Amino acid sequence: MLAYIAVLAGFLSMVVFSSFNETEELTSKEEIPVSTGLQQHITSYGLSKIFTLAGEEIPSGNFDALERLDRELIVNTYYHSASLLNLKMANRYFQVMEPILKENGVPDDFKYLAVAESNLRMTVSPAGAKGLWQFMKPAGQAQGLEINTEIDERYHVEKSTQAACQYILDLKKRFGSWTLAAAAYNMGETKLSKEMALQKAKSYYELNLNQETSRYVFRIIAIKELMENPERFGYFITKEEEYPPLSAYKTIIVDGPVESLADLAIENGTDYRMLKVYNPWLIESYLTNKTGKKYEIRIPSI
Repeated sequence: MLAYIAVLAGFLSMVVFSSFNETEELTSKEEIPVSTGLQQHITSYGLSKIFTLAGEEIPSGNFDALERLDRELIVNTYYHSASLLNLKMANRYFQVMEPILKENGVPDDFKYLAVAESNLRMTVSPAGAKGLWQFMKPAGQAQGLEINTEIDERYHVEKSTQAACQYILDLKKRFGSWTLAAAAYNMGETKLSKEMALQKAKSYYELNLNQETSRYVFRIIAIKELMENPERFGYFITKEEEYPPLSAYKTIIVDGPVESLADLAIENGTDYRMLKVYNPWLIESYLTNKTGKKYEIRIPSI
């Protein structure tokens, strides 16, 4: 045992001596850097102002509500890739959404609900919700969207926005506030009604909900704050860097079957990919259209 200790002590002394010599050699050749870490300026966004969703204020005296908002502000501030892409994509879609929201009497703030739902991408959730507004199939069909194996209007920007407006207005009528309407949009109106009755709550901020819905309204408000004041959050984008709207197109009417959308694209001076970009609701490579329904298909003119 003593022999083992002696050997260990000798080894440690060699390591210390070696480390000392290496440090001495480094200081003699070059100055040791003060820090080798990333140079960052990490700050927290102030909570002293009044935050609102559709004109409804977060209760400023509710520390729990403010801390939940603070979490979402921090998450979205430093989620650089998603926030930057959202700012770029907003130029494409907000100018389509805004007049539809206004025409239906839905507050403009609800365009940020679409950002919270899909990051303004034609995405599919693990549960099967689709499009910018993330409609499940039954909910989309209930709002008049055509959804089948060839057509999915959850991917149609104007039609899905109109459907979202109808649904949001129904929720507002049922629950009496825009904030609760947003919460119901996320978790479902039946579940929200059940929780409100169980907890005897009258507002969103009184409810103890599942984690996703508990964060949902605050996430929308945080996204709104960032996208309305990007420079204050350190995001700087020129107009040229924003994604352009899909506004340069002509419309053709199709009232019968189309065996090949690729052929249709080529015949009209574009390609299959661009046809899909302008018409993401066409989910197959053909269109059976046995009933002779009239479809408006956009052909990019650029």
